[in-house]
Amino acid sequence: MGKEEQLLEQWRKLTPETQQKVFEFVELLKSEPQTPSEHDFVPQTVLAKKLWAIRQRAIATGLQLLNKDEVAQELAARRG
Repeated sequence: MGKEEQLLEQWRKLTPETQQKVFEFVELLKSEPQTPSEHDFVPQTVLAKKLWAIRQRAIATGLQLLNKDEVAQELAARRG
């Protein structure tokens, strides 16, 4: 049985009030920004594949990647 069938089976066991709560929760989840998982990313171009491989090697060696704010701080520090 797939996840959809399992979900529907469980849904049918809920009271109408609980179904409404579940529906509202799903609506809340849908409204949140969806960030794609790193595992979902598939590079499409030759350059992207090379860059992705470099990134994966860097991570494997323990290099800590910078977030957006850290990159901005580093740029500001280098540029003065």
